[in-house]
Amino acid sequence: MILIDFTQIAIGSLMVAVNRAPDNTIDENLVRHLVLNTLRYYRSRFKEKYGELVICCDSKHYWRKDYFPQYKATRKKERAASGLNWDDIFTNLNLVRDEVKEHFPYKVIEIYGAEADDIIATLVKEQNKDINLIVSSDKDFIQLHGSKVEQYSPVAKKIINGQDPVKYLREHIIRGDRSDGVPNILSADDTFVEEKRQRPLRKTIVAELLEHLEDEQGTIWDNPQRLYTIARCPKDTWLRNWQRNETLIDLNNIPTDIHDKILQEFKEVKVGDRSKLFDYFITNKLNNLVENIGEF
Repeated sequence: MILIDFTQIAIGSLMVAVNRAPDNTIDENLVRHLVLNTLRYYRSRFKEKYGELVICCDSKHYWRKDYFPQYKATRKKERAASGLNWDDIFTNLNLVRDEVKEHFPYKVIEIYGAEADDIIATLVKEQNKDINLIVSSDKDFIQLHGSKVEQYSPVAKKIINGQDPVKYLREHIIRGDRSDGVPNILSADDTFVEEKRQRPLRKTIVAELLEHLEDEQGTIWDNPQRLYTIARCPKDTWLRNWQRNETLIDLNNIPTDIHDKILQEFKEVKVGDRSKLFDYFITNKLNNLVENIGEF
């Protein structure tokens, strides 16, 4: 499978459209063309090795927000400061997503409460007979890398590999993820929403923690006293914040009900009729793409 992180890919195309338009206005036709042409590019480049596209979409609501209200809480403020009309951006993104689901021969998966990360992680773990490609620049997917999972970064424009996925995940849990509003394990939940400074996490501390986790084969629970000494923070803080970050970052922690819904949707979702693509292209004046219709 070629697993497309749709929101990330589509927003990249939308930004191109916005930058081309006067006053940052949104041209629906240009957005449609750019998003579809991007999907065509990835399919034509990778289909022979990896198989068909699967479009993985973020829900409007996600379970991590229920677990940790500060999750991605600063993004609304950041978007407001950007000067862009994000209501229009997401309206156009959702329009194209729905058109792809209705007209194109690809599985489009969206599950209430799930992010694209959850869908991609669930599918690569369950569909592991053949090699799969994740198309996303999100480094969270490094933890999934292996003999059956590769990742192409649209930003770096290359296959990402070479990092130890287990070590990467452990360090990611320790350091947190500022872009998602997840503080490091020494810092409070409201660090980013209240614009506090994170408690410093020196490289030497991270190295010692990783060494200990390797010695303990990845668990912090068998010998926590050494961890309290390394991290130099109260044991309740250490254990709680580790669990907070592990729940939010480790893709093995997807709730069972969401995991099951993803697999059910993947099995049952219907795809569009390829023979009707020409009519769709003509109706939407996608003349520049008609000549490449076979690549869809």
